[in-house]
Amino acid sequence: MGKSLRQAVRATVHLFLAAVMTFGLYIFITVLIITAVGTIMVAGAWLLPETVLVIRRIAGAKRQMTARWTGREIPEAYQAVEGPLRERLRIAVRDPGTLLDLRWMVASYVYGALLIPALPLWPVALVVDGVWSGLLRRSPAVLPLITKIADLEARWSTALLRPSPKALLAARVQALAATRADAIAAHEAELRRIERDLHDGAQARLVALSMRIGLAQRAYDRDPEGARTLMAEAQNQVQEALTELRQVVRGIHPPILTDRGLVGAVRALAASSGLDVSVEVKGGLEEGPRPPAAVEAAAYFAVAEALTNAAKYGGGRRADVRLERLRTGLRAVVRDDGDGGADENEGTGLLGIRRRVAALDGDVQLSSPAGGPTVIEVQLPCVW
Repeated sequence: MGKSLRQAVRATVHLFLAAVMTFGLYIFITVLIITAVGTIMVAGAWLLPETVLVIRRIAGAKRQMTARWTGREIPEAYQAVEGPLRERLRIAVRDPGTLLDLRWMVASYVYGALLIPALPLWPVALVVDGVWSGLLRRSPAVLPLITKIADLEARWSTALLRPSPKALLAARVQALAATRADAIAAHEAELRRIERDLHDGAQARLVALSMRIGLAQRAYDRDPEGARTLMAEAQNQVQEALTELRQVVRGIHPPILTDRGLVGAVRALAASSGLDVSVEVKGGLEEGPRPPAAVEAAAYFAVAEALTNAAKYGGGRRADVRLERLRTGLRAVVRDDGDGGADENEGTGLLGIRRRVAALDGDVQLSSPAGGPTVIEVQLPCVW
């Protein structure tokens, strides 16, 4: 009885919120009329894309409300309303999501008031189920009907608000185009960085090395002692040039990642970090097959950047790294006890992580409230 009562109360709250939203949609008819008149008169055509954006927000709120009841998310698939007015009008009118939302609004004017048949069931339920369940110890008979009405409302909303496969495919193509552009931009930036490092570092040292060897050759006959000094300096420059070349190679693909795998490379990062770093490995990542090289590299650089940021800017003393093998991919989580407040818009490090991960169709979640802690979670899909 208690469980059915709590579920019926929750269902009534859901139906009440749906009825409030439906009442708001009736008021919103005024906005729709003003928008239609303004668009017909041309002078108010700018209202149309703005109204469509408002409708999207209302539909999004309904999707969240329905998801809270059902426990299943309802995806969205909209084209971005941006650009000049003519382009915004074209997108607002031709986007399949606009017709989908309008269809839901019209239907909601009818089924959004399912609270009305649900409310009279309460006094009946208190009497009937109070005797039937409270005295006779039987399962409630009326309270579940209220829950079923809420389920019906949620099923209709889900069916009306779920985008068509074509719309989902179009949204997916748009997202892939954006991530492809980000990946190309990140690749070009990486190439420029490598070129700059080679030009300003190793190449400059090799030029100086060549000049020093030439001076040593000229001075060998007349000043052997000076020639030996120049050759010793040249040897030091060779070591410095090799060190810089190793750093450039490490920035492209760390050799330790190839030799020891992701777990070993991350443990080496933890050992060399300025923080007290613990590494936890879950899901049999060490024993099972290794993820693809691109996935390993993305996870490695994400962890490296997160630890670097924590050491430089976080102000903390400890960090925890968790690597986990999932059924559909790989998860890497870095948590530090710093001051928080990390913002990917204020630098290139976190944005670089997001771009690198997005290029592999992965996802990055950042949580960094003021006062900490900062948690960066990276999920990368792959086939094991």
